[in-house]
Amino acid sequence: MYERKTMPNLNCGLDLIGEVLYGKWKIRLLWFINEGYKRPSELQRKIPDASRRVLNMQLKELEEHELITKMIYPVVPPKVEYSLTEFGKTLIPVIATLGQWGDTHEDRLRDVILKYTVSSNLANAPV
Repeated sequence: MYERKTMPNLNCGLDLIGEVLYGKWKIRLLWFINEGYKRPSELQRKIPDASRRVLNMQLKELEEHELITKMIYPVVPPKVEYSLTEFGKTLIPVIATLGQWGDTHEDRLRDVILKYTVSSNLANAPV
């Protein structure tokens, strides 16, 4: 298991939120759980590019940060569902605002990302 070598800076709100939301799929997981997708298989279908292992790790971290809760039902086969905590629900308006900003600047962001991705791939291509 990963062991952190240095203590995170916890003196600034941006650093704090970075510690909690750092991870490629965490914001999407929170959004989809809020929309009602609660089972791990449903979340996997909503984010097919993510491996099951990574999703499970990020769900565990969200649970440790008290943004989601995990309910394990005593049935066979086991049934697991995730839901947002009251604390986690406070992030949804922030995520919605970020999404709106992304939608507003979609063309520019796509151009910038593609330009960087293409130039980076060309620079790393074998000669």
